[in-house]
Amino acid sequence: MADEKNMQNAAPEEEEGIVRLINDDGEEHAFLHLDSFDYNGETYVVLLPADEGDEDCDEVLIYTLKIDEDGSETLLPIEDEAELDMAFDEFKNRMGDEYEFEP
Repeated sequence: MADEKNMQNAAPEEEEGIVRLINDDGEEHAFLHLDSFDYNGETYVVLLPADEGDEDCDEVLIYTLKIDEDGSETLLPIEDEAELDMAFDEFKNRMGDEYEFEP
């Protein structure tokens, strides 16, 4: 999914723990919501692809959550590699008891 970094929340969650996002091409994709947390002044959202073809995926996607002036929530990609690593480390610290992480 090359356009993942520009996805926005498509609709309210239809199923508990499922987030549906629409990419720039108008395609909808389902993700499992693993965690959301505030860290260093940002809100991070951790998702795992839940689409049929991605069921063996073991890589999470981490976005920052932004709220615009209309109150709409948007998930933005993390462009800075150091920030992404920091957010992933915080996710591992928070969820280490629930998930197994590769060293």
